[in-house]
Parts: sequence; structure tokens; C-alpha cells
Amino acid sequence: MFINIRRDLHQIPELGFQEWKTQRYILDYLARLPQERLQMKTWRTGIFVRVLGMAPKKTIGYRADMDGLPIDEQTDVPFRSTHEGRMHACGHDMHMAIALGVLTHVVHHPIRDDMLFIFQPAEEGPGGALPMLESDEMKQWMPDMVIALHIAPEYPVGTIATKEGLLFANTSELFIDLIGKGGHAAFPHETKDMVVAASALIMQLQTIVSRNVNPLDSAVITIGKLTSGTVQNVIAERARLEGTIRTLSPEAMEKVKGRIEAIVRGIEVAYDCEAHIDYGSMYYQVYNDEALTNEFMQFVEQKTDVHLVRCQEAMTGEDFGYMLARIPGFMFWLGVQSPFGLHHAKLNPNEEAIGVAIELLTRYIAWKGNHKVEEEE
Repeated sequence: MFINIRRDLHQIPELGFQEWKTQRYILDYLARLPQERLQMKTWRTGIFVRVLGMAPKKTIGYRADMDGLPIDEQTDVPFRSTHEGRMHACGHDMHMAIALGVLTHVVHHPIRDDMLFIFQPAEEGPGGALPMLESDEMKQWMPDMVIALHIAPEYPVGTIATKEGLLFANTSELFIDLIGKGGHAAFPHETKDMVVAASALIMQLQTIVSRNVNPLDSAVITIGKLTSGTVQNVIAERARLEGTIRTLSPEAMEKVKGRIEAIVRGIEVAYDCEAHIDYGSMYYQVYNDEALTNEFMQFVEQKTDVHLVRCQEAMTGEDFGYMLARIPGFMFWLGVQSPFGLHHAKLNPNEEAIGVAIELLTRYIAWKGNHKVEEEE
């Protein structure tokens, strides 16, 4: 059933804060469930679903992201995207199907505590977690802990991976616009060539990690797109660099941005041009609560057949970090065994992982929301 739900959702990927069809699909599904213990609120294109417990003492939160990516799908599956130029290439269709599976189980098999399911838009950008966290709707239903997962193509089905502390990096988009003076290629002395300026800037940006970041820390600066010029015999008046910054500490992020701004100021002087920096969407690090994560890992090892990998931190970015900065909780990787990685146009996760995740989470939540409460009393 939940594999079919994943396939339905896979066909209608939508970009951040445009997930209206996705929201409608989820609401229609929820309307078919018993309503006695369900409470729902919408927030923009997102949804809050509260499942009332039998004798609640706390609220367990579970978050699933909803948006797709601006990618042309290149799989040959019969349920491929019907939205041209859009694809669920990061597994958010899997995330939603798993969340609905867990929610359905909790509705039919009540636990003691309340649960709050958070269907969050715009994870890929411009970032839905922080404004959703600050919404009146979530403030009224703020959970005491929160959980999320992310598919991992590099791990086999039946495996999860996580660790206490830092799991995902601090990330920031990076957009730099350079404005000079265009002109005929035969008269370069009368122009301010932004292809040359952009080329110099890219090379200088690569020195930040090697010469300004502590070697015992980690950072990445990637310029993934450079746009400049119109035709081969006209000197470019403008150039635009688009990239990403990733660091393992907030301090390193501040340091990297400071150096970017200093280098860009130098480019303005050296190439007699105007420059503008935009950091776009910025995501806080995913930092797993040590006690809750260790408890979860022990549960997986002792009470399930799922294989647990104690992984290293990754330079991946996730706006779930904003929730973990305010609410104790954790995120883990879910193995889906695919030769193609996240954001790849041919990514086709193994759907057997959906059942693995639903069974693991329902067992953990039942333990956490029932027996664990009794143990603490």
C-alpha cells in the first residue's frame, strides 16, 4: 500500500512552497482514516497532524519533507514524474510514504503519548523548517522530541546509519554577481571583462579552505554554475557565480563567509567592477541529541533485526537542523541501495526500504510512547 502511495507522490513532484497537489493528496488520504483521535492543521503547503494518545505525558514529533527538485527525470519506471522538469530525486516521496505508514499504524494501534506528524514543505529551498517551527500552529503543538530520516543510496536495504552529535553540516547557498562593462572583443581596453574577473574569483575562492580554515576543521566551497557572456566576440559585462558552502561548525561558516566577502571586495578593486553577494538559503547543522540518539541506537541493536552503522558526519545539508536546535531529537540515514546518488536524475531507491522503515519506527515509537514511559515512572 505505502509503496503505491510513494509511486503516486513520485509522479507529482513540486518545488518548495508549491506543493499544493502533494498537500491535497496527503489530506485526502488522511480523510479516509478514523478521525476520532486525529487533529489537523495546514500551514502554507505543509500539514500538521496530531494523533492523540491514550494518556499522554509528552508529544513525540515526526517530520517528513515534501518537495521535489528542478531535475528532468531519467529513469524508466512506469510511475516517473508527470511534471516536466521536476523530480523527487532526493527521496522525499519515500519520506512521506513512510510517515503516512507510521501515522496509520499509530491511529489503529494507539500509544500512550501524543504524536505530531509534520509534513514540511521547501526543504530543498528556500527552507521550510525554520518558518514552520516559528509558526503559531507548531507553537501550539510543540513536540517534546522530534525524529526524521533521510534515504541513503549508498547503504543496503535493511541498514540504517546515524551517530550522536553532528550528523550533517552547516550549509549556505552562494550567489555572486559581477558587473563590469561590455564591448567589442577587438577593443578589450575599453571594457571591464567579467569573464576574466569571474575566473580570477573562482580560483581565489578555492584558497579559502586550504589557507583560511583550520586543517582540523572541515569546509567545502563549490561553484557549480558560472553564467556570463552572450556571443564569442563580445566581452561580457556581467557574470554570475552560483555555488554552495558547507562547514562542520558554525564558526567555520562565519570564517568562510568573511573571507569570501574580503576576496570579492578585492576583485571589485582589481577588476574595477561592482559585486553583489547573496547567501540564499542557509541551513543549520543537524546535531543529534546524544542521549536520545544513543537510546535509539541501543534499541535498534537490541530489539530489531535492522543493521545499524555508526557513521561519520557528512557535508550534506538539511534544514531539519533548525528543529533539532530547539527540540531534542535525531535524524538517521535509511539504506535504499541505489547506484545513483541523491539529486541524480536516475535515482531509483529500492522500495523495500519503506516497509523496513515503517516497521522500525512503529516499534520504536510504541516502545518510546508506552513501555519506556512506564520504565521511567
